Amino acid sequence: MANLKKILSFYCRFTPSYSAIGYNARRWLWRRPRGDFAGQTWLVTGGSEGIGAAAARAATESGARVICVARDAGKLQAFADSMGGPGRIGCETADFSLRDDVWALLARLEGQGLKFDVVVDNVGIQKRDQILTREGLETSFATNILSHYLLIRELLRRGMLTASSTVIEVSSGGMYNHPLVVKDLNITGEGYLGVRAYGLSKRAQVVLTRYWRETYAGTGRDFYVMQPGWVDTASVGRSMPRFRAILRPVLRNHRQGADTIVWLASERPRQGEVESIWFDRKERAVHIYAHTPKSPDTAGDLVALLEQYSPQPSAVAA
Repeated sequence: MANLKKILSFYCRFTPSYSAIGYNARRWLWRRPRGDFAGQTWLVTGGSEGIGAAAARAATESGARVICVARDAGKLQAFADSMGGPGRIGCETADFSLRDDVWALLARLEGQGLKFDVVVDNVGIQKRDQILTREGLETSFATNILSHYLLIRELLRRGMLTASSTVIEVSSGGMYNHPLVVKDLNITGEGYLGVRAYGLSKRAQVVLTRYWRETYAGTGRDFYVMQPGWVDTASVGRSMPRFRAILRPVLRNHRQGADTIVWLASERPRQGEVESIWFDRKERAVHIYAHTPKSPDTAGDLVALLEQYSPQPSAVAA
């Protein structure tokens, strides 16, 4: 009975806001964003479907050149073909659970002389069962946070972000349940719980964005983290079938989920707090439960861990 009450309380509290109900209620107050991305080059990870593809589509329709990255070359090409015009979408195949693939992607992008105005770090995964990559890392950790850090760190080091670039991390409302617990981000063996691994990595994205904002404050670059609400994506269907079955009539579509990404890239709003999350075009608090701010871990602790797992390619291969 207690568990049922908890579930009902959860749905009653968050459904009106995080579903399409909340989006449709708020959008009447929004002004149309400028949305002129002519001459810009975007990089969108997880860009073959869902939220990433919706963001890429909106960017190209407003004049941007977009490089989409995903694991499945067939899905990437199908999405590029759906845009109906040559050269609007560039496709790069990479598995973001593998550091080797991220290093190889960076080498290809650098070899093309690309510099990015907007990076949408959207790729993410949620697994119910514990799965280790062939590099020996927990898949959620490798995909959702380590690869994000490696990509942005190297784009910055290699001068591949323009002086006025914008980086947008796509987190999730799942992070609200968890404090930052650095030692458990790459948890393997006993004690693994898929939903916790996912939530911890999504919380880490918020903290990592704080690190980027503090480190590059005053440089002309902007770093944001957003959450899209409850969106009817293929990933949700695979990882949370019961949730999807219950709420599918009111889940957001892909365009609605991507709306704040496109708005942030267009408007680049001033952020009042060094650590915030953007949702439905508004800066929001990163904590809604009393226990999550109490972590002793810091952004420095997180980056130290990520550095530990980010050796040069030759070291990874060894």
